[in-house]
Amino acid sequence: MSFIKSVLGYVIPIIVGLLIALVVRSTLFTVAKVQGTSMQPNLENNQRVMVLKKAQIKHLSVVIFSADGVDPDEVGSGNYYVKRVIGLPGDTVDYKDGNIYVNGKKINQSFINAYQRSVGTGTVQGYQEDSNWDIKKLSSHWKYNHGAVKVPKNSYFVLGDHRSVSNDSRYWGFVPKDKIMGVAKTFPLLGSSTKRHNVNDLAY
Repeated sequence: MSFIKSVLGYVIPIIVGLLIALVVRSTLFTVAKVQGTSMQPNLENNQRVMVLKKAQIKHLSVVIFSADGVDPDEVGSGNYYVKRVIGLPGDTVDYKDGNIYVNGKKINQSFINAYQRSVGTGTVQGYQEDSNWDIKKLSSHWKYNHGAVKVPKNSYFVLGDHRSVSNDSRYWGFVPKDKIMGVAKTFPLLGSSTKRHNVNDLAY
């Protein structure tokens, strides 16, 4: 009997710990792997990040979301994208001469270099290189939300940091809230402190 009690004394805490971990992973927190280069220089291909499922989504939050039903070319693919939130529900988003304006106010883009702020952002397939745009102009090419002029309710406008290669809201539109897995954060003490700051600390 004492042997059984001793065994249970070890086994029960392990089982409880595993159950707690499963609950946390399914409802609060998980780990994901970045695939692709669209968030360089701040996130690298194959880099692992924490995903906070209950974190508030703010301007400049980095989010991970299901591309299925968001990008028309990814229907049924099971792929996930990682991008930075530029526009929240109700926002207008405009690009002009190397700057992005949200609701008419210029946002800080120090997290990317001058080339990505200008040519990288303005170069959109179907438009002249480095041309200015707004949601209305972009949405004339979209399959979903055609003709939109601002970010709709429960949706977000997102861009990659490596904008010259990023497949993002410029091409297919908004990300519905229910497609977002959570807010991405880099692990403490790993990699460049500047890159950690650019992912973890810029949301407002």
